[in-house]
Amino acid sequence: MLWTIIGILVLLWILGMVFEVVAGGLIHVLLVIAVIVFVFNIITGRNKR
Repeated sequence: MLWTIIGILVLLWILGMVFEVVAGGLIHVLLVIAVIVFVFNIITGRNKR
């Protein structure tokens, strides 16, 4: 699920840079949040049961 969200945000970010979409600033913020969550997930690791 997390990989899907990150993939969509990266795609929207690239499209925003290419086509200069008005909502590019919001997409940049969402991408930064997704990267922070991704790094936090890698550092803490997943709970294996």
